[in-house]
Amino acid sequence: MRKTIYLFTALASLASCSVHRNTISNRDARRNNENVQRANGASIAGYTPLTSVQYINRYKGIAVQEMNLYGVPASITLAQGLFESGSGNSTLARIANNHFGIKCTSGWTGKSFYRDDDNKNDCFRVYDRAEDSFRDHSLFLKRKNYTSLFTLKITDYKGWAQGLKNAGYATNPNYPSILIGIIQKYNLDRYDSQPAGTETIDTLVTKADQNIVTAPKDSSIKLIPAGKTYAVRQGDTLYNISKRFGLTVDDLRALNNLADSNIKIGQVLVVVKP
Repeated sequence: MRKTIYLFTALASLASCSVHRNTISNRDARRNNENVQRANGASIAGYTPLTSVQYINRYKGIAVQEMNLYGVPASITLAQGLFESGSGNSTLARIANNHFGIKCTSGWTGKSFYRDDDNKNDCFRVYDRAEDSFRDHSLFLKRKNYTSLFTLKITDYKGWAQGLKNAGYATNPNYPSILIGIIQKYNLDRYDSQPAGTETIDTLVTKADQNIVTAPKDSSIKLIPAGKTYAVRQGDTLYNISKRFGLTVDDLRALNNLADSNIKIGQVLVVVKP
């Protein structure tokens, strides 16, 4: 069985799951995991396995959003997510919403999920939503030893793939070629050329409140009746916006004529059915 390749740094590897090593019994680990599974039972119950293409379509908007916020190429995020989570079908992804195999560190205060990896009952982070895993992935790559990656062009996915390996992201010597192969197979680099809008979120929100929205050149923002719109903020996804306003993702896409789930900070969405 393929080992889960996980995120680590020289410091983090000493301070991460090593602090949990041999500190939890098999029985306690099993009970803990059962509790996590019960807590996420609603999302697990109706789970249908995803194909790689379905995974891409579901998470490409989040990957682009993270790229615009933190500078990590969307192609790299998607390729890592596909590989680390088995297209979202791994136990860790389904039960713990952990798509990148991020392990616990000494500072982790959230829930944990235990499974054998490099050590017996290694500790992995549990997230409330898949989106939270994508955000933690972005934040992890903002650590000091990955600084050199951000000197590369956002479109240099080959440089990023090799840079991740050089910085100690993975132990697999073939990791760069694996990521590059996934990116090229699914043409994921096309998502690396989707920059955020030119206006700031504060400007756009203010204009939306006044119902005088002026759209950036590359945006699809339109004038819409006041009181029925919502300006996308940092961290938003179609999923959490839909839940907030009692809609489905399909409702939001239909109301706003969206071809996919890709949204931008400041984009104004219709959130009330006519």
